[in-house]
Amino acid sequence: MVGSVWAALGLSLTCISAISLVSPAWFQTTTFSFGVLTYCSWPQGDSWNQSCGTFQSLDDIPDFAWKVSAAMLLGGWLLLAFSAILLLSWALAPKGLCPRRGSGPVPGVQAAAAIATIMGLLVFPVSLASPFAKEACVASSMYHGGQCQLGWGYVTAILNAVLASLLPVITRPHVTEVQRRTIFFSSDTESIILVPETTK
Repeated sequence: MVGSVWAALGLSLTCISAISLVSPAWFQTTTFSFGVLTYCSWPQGDSWNQSCGTFQSLDDIPDFAWKVSAAMLLGGWLLLAFSAILLLSWALAPKGLCPRRGSGPVPGVQAAAAIATIMGLLVFPVSLASPFAKEACVASSMYHGGQCQLGWGYVTAILNAVLASLLPVITRPHVTEVQRRTIFFSSDTESIILVPETTK
């Protein structure tokens, strides 16, 4: 049961991360918005009539910092997807097949995914100094959006990174088997005396 919850949590974080990556709503104005991999424009007052484009490869991305951020965010997403697949396989596998369920490389992979995602999120606003962002946001600079405002895509990516970084910290506790012992209470000293259980 617990493994299924962790698998569902890992899969949902992976899906949310993918949605925020393809979202064009990281920074937006009244007629234009852009994200890591996509951008959209629309006529003034008619946001339903959008024309959108994507950056097909890293070479198409207009700025070096943007490329670094995209590579880190994609790497973080791939690591998160890998850990979600591992969690799902452990949750669905029969008990005897995976004796070390929930342990192993998953917390390390999740931590690496969170670090890569957070680094990518920190680097991405540097791209506001690129000619592409300056044209879209008017007078934007590094970590200053100009006329652009934060969109839901960037906020979702930040929340997802926070949740992904908490995932390895709050992994389910390891259950250890305690040896069975008989406990006697002594009324004279009011202390507990542990005596190994004898076999009958």
